[in-house]
Amino acid sequence: MQVFWGIFWVLMLLIGFILLVKGADFFVDGAAGIAEKMHVSTFVIGLTVVALGTSAPEAAVSIIGGVKTALGDPSGAEVIMGNVLGSNMINILLILGISALVCKLPVERSSRFIEIPFLIIISLIFILLGDLQGGYQWYDGLILIALYAGFMTYTIIMAKRTQQPALLNESAATATATVAVGAPAGESFIERVKAKYEELKAKTWFLIVLTVVGLGMVVGGAQLVVEGATYIAQDLIGIPTNIVALTVVAFGTSLPELVTSVSAARKGDTGLAIGNIIGSNIANLLLVAGLGFVSTGGAGAIFTNAEIWYGNLMDGYVSIIAAALLLGFSFFKGNKLGKAAGVTFLIVLIGYFTYRILASCGVVPVLEIPAIFTNFPQ
Repeated sequence: MQVFWGIFWVLMLLIGFILLVKGADFFVDGAAGIAEKMHVSTFVIGLTVVALGTSAPEAAVSIIGGVKTALGDPSGAEVIMGNVLGSNMINILLILGISALVCKLPVERSSRFIEIPFLIIISLIFILLGDLQGGYQWYDGLILIALYAGFMTYTIIMAKRTQQPALLNESAATATATVAVGAPAGESFIERVKAKYEELKAKTWFLIVLTVVGLGMVVGGAQLVVEGATYIAQDLIGIPTNIVALTVVAFGTSLPELVTSVSAARKGDTGLAIGNIIGSNIANLLLVAGLGFVSTGGAGAIFTNAEIWYGNLMDGYVSIIAAALLLGFSFFKGNKLGKAAGVTFLIVLIGYFTYRILASCGVVPVLEIPAIFTNFPQ
């Protein structure tokens, strides 16, 4: 029976990856088209709409983890922490690392001086809050959600102030050019379908449908990947829950960001790629974690569990280091993330994840990270 389920979830993994890749193409095309129609930059769309959409898997996993905690299963809190902190590390170190290898990613001025520093500050507050209290209560979740609402309000206000009127003429010219393109007689069915697709992309209703359908495929595909990978890692191989949350679940729930950002970079929508990651990381710390903590009810999410204490602190600090690396590289070489940044990000990620897995298996000693407010529980 176990062999049957193993084969089943391997097939689900493959289907999930197919949905992710194709859904990301649709999602990027739709989101970029809507940005043109609204006369705002793709960065703003990536920071808000796309970031919220690609963070849906993390939100679902955290809420489920919170409910499990409320019902008396403490492993749910481990899933919330590993999912949020692991996803934030993967978003920057893996996704931007790969995207920067695909093409150079320009970092906007507002990102260098506002969004990325804000991400570093809330990352530090998030860790200190858990350290100070020994965990998170449901009302901490409300505070985090309120902070996210404030961030979204700020972003929307700034987007209205910095609208790009020039995009109106560009959009009209693009629409005219797109409509004028048609498939010459005698071309194959696939080529005619592609031509029709490009023609429909000039229509607002089609862009909305494209975005919604693409998001549904991305989220659904990610869910299949997470469920399949978790079953294989936890039930078949026997990897500990906190390591599964940090690696398999965090990577799986970050797949929408990965395929969306890499697809955007490949298509030249670099603003969408950067905005998606920064927005997703902020959403993870404030909205996703907030929803998870609220879902725990009176149980709360324990931060000072003896088995995961140092892991939580290390994950938190490394996520801050990742954001600091992003900020540092954004000021070099014309404010663009290039191959040097991409390689550095990937080396840090591989090194840290390798250490965490080996430490959990007892192969290497656990690095004891000193707490600021609380002594390590004996």
